[in-house]
Amino acid sequence: MNRPLRDPVCSCDAPALTEGLISVETAFARLAETVTALPGTDCVPLMQAAGRVLAAPVAARAPLPPFDNAAMDGYALRAADLTGSGPWTMPVCDRIAAGDVPRGPASGAVRIFTGAPLPPGADTVVMQEAVTRHGEVITLTERPQRGSHVRRAGEIAREGAELVATGQRLTPRRIAAIAAAGHGRVTVARRPRVALVITGDEICAADGTRDAAAIWDVNGPLFHSALLETGAEVTLHHAPDDRAATRSLLADLAKRADLIVTTGGISVGEEDHVRPAMEALGTRMTFAGVAVKPGKPVCVGRLGQAHWLGLPGNPVSAYVIWHLFGRYLLNTLQGIDQTSKPARRAICESLLRHRKGRAEYRLARLDPAAPRDAQIVLCPDTKASGHITWLAQADGLICLPAQSGDIPAGTELAFLPFGQPD
Repeated sequence: MNRPLRDPVCSCDAPALTEGLISVETAFARLAETVTALPGTDCVPLMQAAGRVLAAPVAARAPLPPFDNAAMDGYALRAADLTGSGPWTMPVCDRIAAGDVPRGPASGAVRIFTGAPLPPGADTVVMQEAVTRHGEVITLTERPQRGSHVRRAGEIAREGAELVATGQRLTPRRIAAIAAAGHGRVTVARRPRVALVITGDEICAADGTRDAAAIWDVNGPLFHSALLETGAEVTLHHAPDDRAATRSLLADLAKRADLIVTTGGISVGEEDHVRPAMEALGTRMTFAGVAVKPGKPVCVGRLGQAHWLGLPGNPVSAYVIWHLFGRYLLNTLQGIDQTSKPARRAICESLLRHRKGRAEYRLARLDPAAPRDAQIVLCPDTKASGHITWLAQADGLICLPAQSGDIPAGTELAFLPFGQPD
């Protein structure tokens, strides 16, 4: 499955593209130095907060749970009332369902249901399967442990305890914790304004008429959806293969966007107009070219107040670089702390051919037949890895270190899963 490359050198190893490259680690260090969270916050209803990034911590408004309650259906009683060696017989003096307020202290056994508050004095719940009931009397044959099947007030969190920290993207699970804390509104980071620019005269809409020299637009739908996943506000633009027109468009977008994402036009060809246009506009480069495969020409810079991420034109290469640098950049703009997110580890299923010099991020699929305790990944050969069909099938990226040559089957490598929550 992993055949060696037939060609001795791929096009991205051309000398014009290999000078002045920085390592992936250096690229991340420069991003950390130059990209900070955007100013501004919004206060939104919790029901509309999915996908937003929390800009202020959320603390519990009351203890969680707010009162002692039954963890299952049964009978609430005082353990101290069970004297002697048993069996024990007790009258049923009350009935409390979830939402009911106890009428008074327990003076015997109280029929109780899951989530209902314990009556004053009761400290134990006996599950209904452990008793025999005849009319208004129950009989127990085994002594329950004091405190069994009771959820104590505050055992999950004390009043004022922080439940969700600043910089967390609001997933359904985190929204559930905020709701449990008693909050109906949250303060979130404002959405980054992103201008997505697709380049190339050969590009036409996927539902349009395609002439003999045209190709359907993949990068537009691909990165529009990828940006929406990060919580950004996205506008879509097309730049023709004309340097003056490209320069004019980028200059205008820099006045209105927090981030410009371009696809294509950053290599060294005569029809690569994006990078020359950005340089002519005075863009301050964070880096231009990284020792990574694919996507070596990747550029990051700043034009006025707008950041710029220049991606390759090939959709697979562009998405690999997006997953590596683009999500990091967007998350940082929204205030997400990304310093303590170690990569997962996975074992390569077969020999991986690799040339030393550049870190390679290859599409990989988790082996569904692998044991539960083993993360084994399957990789296509280097030619198939550029196919859009493999992008649809992949579960993430496997990293082949820059200093490594061919990597034997069974080697443990870093694995970056797609769809990993922030």
